[in-house]
Amino acid sequence: MTDVIHRTAAEIAAQVADGTVTATEVTEAHLARIEAVDEKVHAFLHVDREGALEQARAVDARRAAGEKLGPLAGVPLALKDIFTTEGVPTTCGSKILEGWIPPYDATVTRRLKEAGVVILGKTNMDEFAMGSSTETSAYGPTGNPWDLTRIPGGSGGGSAAAIASYQAPLAIGTDTGGSIRQPAAVTGTVGVKPTYGGVSRYGMIAFSSSLDQGGPCARTVLDAALLHEAIAGHDPLDSTSIDAPVPAVVEAARNGSVAGLRVGVVKEFRGEGYQAGVMARFDESVELLRELGAEVVEVSCPSFDKALAAYYLIAPSECSSNLARFDAMRYGLRVGDTGGRSAEEVTSLTRGAGFGDEVKRRIMLGTYALSSGYYDAYYGSAQKVRTLISRDFERAFGDVDVLISPTTPTTAFAIGERVDDPMAMYLADLCTIPTNLAGNAAMSLPCGLADEDGLPVGLQIIAPAMADERLYRVGAAVEAAFRARWGHPLLEEAPAL
Repeated sequence: MTDVIHRTAAEIAAQVADGTVTATEVTEAHLARIEAVDEKVHAFLHVDREGALEQARAVDARRAAGEKLGPLAGVPLALKDIFTTEGVPTTCGSKILEGWIPPYDATVTRRLKEAGVVILGKTNMDEFAMGSSTETSAYGPTGNPWDLTRIPGGSGGGSAAAIASYQAPLAIGTDTGGSIRQPAAVTGTVGVKPTYGGVSRYGMIAFSSSLDQGGPCARTVLDAALLHEAIAGHDPLDSTSIDAPVPAVVEAARNGSVAGLRVGVVKEFRGEGYQAGVMARFDESVELLRELGAEVVEVSCPSFDKALAAYYLIAPSECSSNLARFDAMRYGLRVGDTGGRSAEEVTSLTRGAGFGDEVKRRIMLGTYALSSGYYDAYYGSAQKVRTLISRDFERAFGDVDVLISPTTPTTAFAIGERVDDPMAMYLADLCTIPTNLAGNAAMSLPCGLADEDGLPVGLQIIAPAMADERLYRVGAAVEAAFRARWGHPLLEEAPAL
C-alpha cells in the first residue's frame, strides 16, 4: 500500500468507491508516511490517529452498505490549525491557545466530515496566520520538503508541506494576504483563494475578518476543484457568506481550455526584486498560453504598488480588534492568577507570555493606526487605497478574462534568513495581497523549477469575484500542457526526504 500515497485525491476516491482499496488502508498508509517523515518536516502539530481511522472505517461501512460515496470519500486531508475541530486541539500556532479543545466544528470541518474526507490532523502555521514563512509558529518552523533548510511559505506552510511530502493528498489553508498561494508556489503544489465569502469563515479563528478566506490545497488542479466544491457554499452562520450557487469549478477543471480567452499580464508584477529564475518560468508560461490559443495583453494596475502598505495597515488594525478576545478570562492560557492580581494584570501577563513577537508587532501597529487622531491618516487612507485597487481590477477585467503574474518574487528562502527583517518578509506577499484587498479569486499552480536553485516556481491566475471557475479552466489547461512538455513538479520530479 505504500504507492497509494503518490496517487491523486481523485484516483484514491475512485478506488475507494470501486473497492480496489479501503479508506482504512489509505488512511493507514498516510499515517505511516507521517510517522516516517514528519519528524524531519514538522508539517503537523497534532495527528488524530484514532479519529482518522474512525472516520475511514465509517466510509468503508457506508460502501459496504451499498451507499453511493461522494467524490472525495475516503481521501485523507491535513487541516490547518486555525479551524476549530470538536474534541481535537486547535492552537493557531500560538501558546495562548495551547491545550484548548474546541466544543464545536468549524463549518469547513463539518462539511469535510459530511463529504467523507478523512481528517488526519492539524497542520503547523505562522501564529494566528501572521507570517510568510511558518517561522512565527510557537511550536517551531516547518521545513520545505524540496530543501528542509528552506521555508515552506506561510502562513499555511504546514498544509503545503504535508502535501509536498506525501503525508496527505489534500489540505485546507487560509489566505489573508497570500497564505494559501505563497506556500503553494514555493512547494510546487496547487493552492486556491476562493472569492471572499465563497467559503464559510464560521469556526475559522479570525486574523483579519475582511481579508481571511479558507481554501483548498492539493497536488493537481482537479483535486483542488473537488475539494473547493466540498467546502464551498452559503452558510447562514457566517454573515459574510455569499448566498449564491458555487461556481462550476469541477466541470471547469475537467474541461480546461484557454482558447479564445483574453489573458492580462500585470505590468506592476515584474522588475526589481524578482528572481531571474522566477521570471524565466513566468515568461515561458506566457508563451505557453499564447500557444494554447489565448490572447495575451499587458495590463496596468497602478494602485497595486500601494497594496503592500495598505494591507499592513488594514490587517493589523483588524487583528488588534480580533485578538482582544484572548484575555485569559474565557479560554486558553492564563498566567499570573495567584489570587492577588486584578483581571487587567492577569490579562497583561497572559498576553505577554502567550503571544509571539510578530503577533505583538501587528497588534501594536493596528492599535496605533486605529487610535484617536491617527485613524483617518492611516486606517482611513488605507481603505481608500483598497477602493482604488478594486477599481483597477474592475477596469482590468473589463478588458481581459483573467490576470496572471508570478505568485512570489522569489523561490523559497532559507529558514532564518528574513526572520529579523519584517519588511523583507512582508515582500514575499507582494503579488498576492491585491487579490485579498479586492476579494477576488486566485490560484497558484506549479510552472517549473528555477534555474538557480532547482526550487519550485508558482504561476498566479486571478479571476473576478464569483468567477472562480475561470481559475480552474485556465489552470487545468496550463497544468496539462506543462505536464506534457516538462513534467509535473510533484508527480515526476518529487523531492526525496
